[in-house]
Parts: sequence; structure tokens; C-alpha cells
Amino acid sequence: MDKEKLIQEAYLVSHTIEENGNFPNNAKLPLMIYKGAFLIHPDDTEEVIKKVFAQNGYTNAWVDGIFDYQHYHSNTHEVIGVFCGKAEVQFGGDHGVCIELDKGDVVVIPAGVAHMKLNSSEDFTVVGAYPNGLEYNIKYGKPEERPEADEDIAKVKNPDSDPVYGSKGHLFECWYNQNCANV
Repeated sequence: MDKEKLIQEAYLVSHTIEENGNFPNNAKLPLMIYKGAFLIHPDDTEEVIKKVFAQNGYTNAWVDGIFDYQHYHSNTHEVIGVFCGKAEVQFGGDHGVCIELDKGDVVVIPAGVAHMKLNSSEDFTVVGAYPNGLEYNIKYGKPEERPEADEDIAKVKNPDSDPVYGSKGHLFECWYNQNCANV
């Protein structure tokens, strides 16, 4: 394979995640996992993922892990690209779906969908970013958050581009054309 090739055609896994207790989740937009979207080379840095996201309009990037407690963002969608390691992440709250994320995977998390890291390798590192560089809030699933969070989620617009593939890609199939098979 050509060493310069970073972006690959990913295998899409999607889940529509319904409300779960105090977590609103998002019954309209599915969670999307792009398995193997990036071919990360040994001499690459996190900047390669940041650059792809930024070229597609996803900025305000950070590099870290994923919180080990349930949380969600009510004012923006989020994209996470796995740079290194692997982890088991739960989406949707206490009875949500558990997904193993590996190096090169990308997750598009709709506004309102709870997520937390259950366990991970020591080297687990991700790059997170937001459509149009929006500042994100953090909600914890407290009952008093819901009325305002529900209003915020309803106002969040769909991104103008796919975080990996730009003007084409799974985001348009799933979120705009609603042609996304859930697993």
C-alpha cells in the first residue's frame, strides 16, 4: 500500500440510539463508526488526523482519551479519530451499546448521545473535533439538564461535510438521505 495514503474506505457501523433515562441520545441521527478510516503510519503524529478533520470543517480539536464517565454534548456533534491503541466505549448511557474502537477508527457522535470509556490500552489516544469549531458543552445526565439540553439538541444543524471524506461519505448517506442500515 502507498505509504502516503492515510484515508481508506471504512466499514460503516451505525446505531440509532434512543433516549435512555436522563440521557437524551438522538433518535433522529445515528451514531456512526467508520472502522479503519485512517491508516496511521508509525512516524505519523496526531496532526494527520487534525489536518483531515480541519480540511473538512471540523476544528477546535483536542488530543487525549475519552472520559471514563457518562457525558454528552447538547450543543454540537462530535467526531473522534483513534490515533493509537484501543478501547471499549459505551454509547447511549448505562444500557447503551458497547463498541471496541481501534487505531484508525473514526466515530461521529450526534448531539445528545452519551459516551464513556469503559477500558482501554495504556496508549489509547484520540483526536476530537467539532463541526465549524463549535465550543462544546458537557452534560452529565442529571435530570435538571434535560429541558434545556433537549432544546439545544433540536437546534443543532447537520454538518456541511463528512469529517473524513468531505463532500461525499457516510454522513450524507446516513444523516441527510437516511439511507443507513443500523446494526
